[in-house]
Amino acid sequence: MASERQRIDKWLFFARVVKSRTLAAKLVQGGKVRVNGEKIAQASQDVKPGDVLTVTLDRRIVVHRVVDCGERRGPAAEARTLYEDLSPPPPPRGESALDRVVAKREPGSGRPTKKERRALDRLSDVGPAGD
Repeated sequence: MASERQRIDKWLFFARVVKSRTLAAKLVQGGKVRVNGEKIAQASQDVKPGDVLTVTLDRRIVVHRVVDCGERRGPAAEARTLYEDLSPPPPPRGESALDRVVAKREPGSGRPTKKERRALDRLSDVGPAGD
């Protein structure tokens, strides 16, 4: 068993949440990591077994309860022993705003006409291209 406490950037790296300690430090300094519900600002903050980490990654939120402190960045199976995953299930496909298609056209219908483009712009509340 490793030490009782460990730096948050090292733990995130050892648990394979991020690919490098530098990325872990940037994540912490960017305010994307919470320990027991409180935002932390320094990568040198210590975590201990029992702490709950909430990490905001690109398009998902990861929640881990620290079970152990790591000694090295080992294989994924070893990394999974460092935490208990409490993350919420991902939303079903199609419910995310990124999964929705804004304007669907029939295949083979060609380019939209100027009139159709203006109608699409009005629907999406986006000004004409180039503005």
